[in-house]
Order: sequence, then structure tokens, then C-alpha cells
Amino acid sequence: MQLLLDPLSFKVPNARDATGAPPTPLISIHDSASHCQTCCTREHCLPLALTSDQLKQFDGLITKRIRLRKNDALFRTGDAFSALYSIRYGSVKTTILTEDGWEQISGYHILGEIIGFDGIATHIHGVGATALEDTEVCALPFMSIEGLSRTLPVLQHNLHQLMSKEIGRDQNMMFILGSMNAEQRLAAFLLNLASRYRRRGYSSTEFTLRLTREELGSYLGLKLETVSRMFSRFQAEGIVQAQGRSVKLLDSGALKRITERNRAVPELAC
Repeated sequence: MQLLLDPLSFKVPNARDATGAPPTPLISIHDSASHCQTCCTREHCLPLALTSDQLKQFDGLITKRIRLRKNDALFRTGDAFSALYSIRYGSVKTTILTEDGWEQISGYHILGEIIGFDGIATHIHGVGATALEDTEVCALPFMSIEGLSRTLPVLQHNLHQLMSKEIGRDQNMMFILGSMNAEQRLAAFLLNLASRYRRRGYSSTEFTLRLTREELGSYLGLKLETVSRMFSRFQAEGIVQAQGRSVKLLDSGALKRITERNRAVPELAC
């Protein structure tokens, strides 16, 4: 089989932080005991449902991982696109820069999720991606993945499905920002995050929110004071317990009723 890009010569951007500190070294997967066959996030990644032989073909394309420290940039707005990135552990925020240099949070991504789809059409990343904590990602060389998917229909289906989910998330966020008030936006976000953790086998009622209150406000189109006020209201009503970055959902049913108040709200994509 002829691949469009030799995975051994594939290069990924070195992680770098906002201060220009030295990049974090790439990790060679061939020096690690962990591969796609044994990865705990595989069922949420591209090789889902591949046979053993197909998985070996896919695994051969993934030669590098990138280890990020908090605030390291995986890629920046305007960087050349060459790969998708699967989050093995940690979390990443994506941001859009306006013409006047203002940064808007456009996405909050957790383990098992894939980022980088924004660069497929133009071959340039339209957003930046920054680690919110110690994070590790697998680099998925897109041309090689695309080439292999032409011979493996199940891989092509997985790729299309992940792209469709990304579109669905964008549409749901537009709905939230355009149709919900502040209380509903926060409730919808917490329910969505809980669902994403549940699908990955983690607690859907207790988790650490790596976004600051200010960053969450940017993501939801709310002021910092509004986000803080909504958390205080939910806590006073016995719906949510929030202490620092730790969040505990005490009454998910109440959160759902808030999102459904006076309107029919579609199920959020996970």
C-alpha cells in the first residue's frame, strides 16, 4: 500500500509556550510500551472497531507523541496544518484571535477527544490550541490517515463521524450562545461536560474544571461576574457544589430543567 506521506519522515510542530521557552521534546512511540492496541482512549479515537491487522496498519502511522506543560501551545492560529491530535490525557483549550488581538475561547477539549479539524480545508489552523494542564497528545498525520482510510472503509467512516461530531458541537454552541440566557448556558455546559466524562468511564458528577471562571465566561459569552454569580446561585439552590476548580453536580435533573425552561433544547453532541 502506498501512503501519501511517509510516517517516519512526518514532522509535527514542537510544543512552545507563550514566553518562547524551549520546546518540549517529542516522544517516540517506538520507545514506549503503549500503542494504539493498548491505549485506554482507543474507543473514542480513529481506530475504533478496526480489526487486529487493520489496527497494526494504523498503529504504524502514529510515530510521535507530544508532551505539553500547562500553557504550552500545541499550535497557533496561522500555523501550517499537517496533523490531527488525539488527547491521551490532560485537557486543551482552543482559541480564536480577533483582528485587535482579543482572545476568544472556542473549545474545551478533554482526554479521548481529537482536535485540529479546523485546518483541513485551508491547510492552515484557524484556531490556536493550548494545554490547560500537563497533557499528552498523539500526532495523527492527516495525509497518511486519509490515504489509509481509502483502503479501510471503517477508518473512513470513523473519520467522517468525528468530523460530523465536530460540526455538531459547533452548531450546538451557536444555539447556546444565540438562544440561551446566562443560567441556561452554564447549565448546558455542565451537563455536556458530565456526559463527555461519563462516555469515557469517569465520574459524571464530580470532575475538575480546568478552565478558569474568566475563560469559561469567554467560552460561554458571559462576563466573569456573571459566571461567578451563576455558580453561587446554583450552589445556594443545592444544584452544584463548586470549590476552586472542583465541581460536583448535586442535582443533574435540575440543571436539565433549567436548560429546557421555555424552549425545546436539542441534545448536545458529545
